[in-house]
Amino acid sequence: MARIALIGGHGKVALHLERLLADTGHETSALIRNPDHAADVRAAGGNPVVADVEHLDVAAFADLLRGHDAVVWSAGAGGGNPDRTYAVDRDAAITSMTAAQQAGVRRYVMVSYFGAGPAHGIPEDNSFFPYAQAKAAADTHLRATDLDWTILGPGPLTADPATGLIDTGAAAAGGRVSRADVAAVAAAVLEDPRTVHRTIEFNNGRTPIADVLDVLGTNS
Repeated sequence: MARIALIGGHGKVALHLERLLADTGHETSALIRNPDHAADVRAAGGNPVVADVEHLDVAAFADLLRGHDAVVWSAGAGGGNPDRTYAVDRDAAITSMTAAQQAGVRRYVMVSYFGAGPAHGIPEDNSFFPYAQAKAAADTHLRATDLDWTILGPGPLTADPATGLIDTGAAAAGGRVSRADVAAVAAAVLEDPRTVHRTIEFNNGRTPIADVLDVLGTNS
């Protein structure tokens, strides 16, 4: 059994992931900002931890992460307010990485998005621009750490049931992916050390998740 710290524990992907981790015998500390969400987290099999990550410093964040085996970042400001987007999706994410290092939690999985990076191509007058900038900065920072990181880049998310089937890279461009399948990929990479230091961009496709990871592991 592993102890997973899941940041953004009431998100739709996160709730799916809590169920998967509970079903496989893992323990999840689900960090949530709103205490009213605790019941939903418990129902999904997670242990709610009320913490406003937007306002935690490194020391306080490290105290929450200490004793866990892995960190999964699945939080987001939700758009609408650029300042808060930068505060959560960039600054708090980077703080969590430093905190993980300080707490001795080496495994770190980041849920990003398909096409994230400095060359994201989103124009400045687009409402998505602050998020794209924030994720580019956070992902770049993570790659420069000594953490055992994996970055997941799902495409546009749907509420469809899990299929267990994805495609990666160019074969997945222009597609969509269910939140349930994003959670399944996150659960799978937590179990697979071959995905360390890999960025995996994916959408729903034709290949079982385990087979995709096998191919990535063979090519690493």
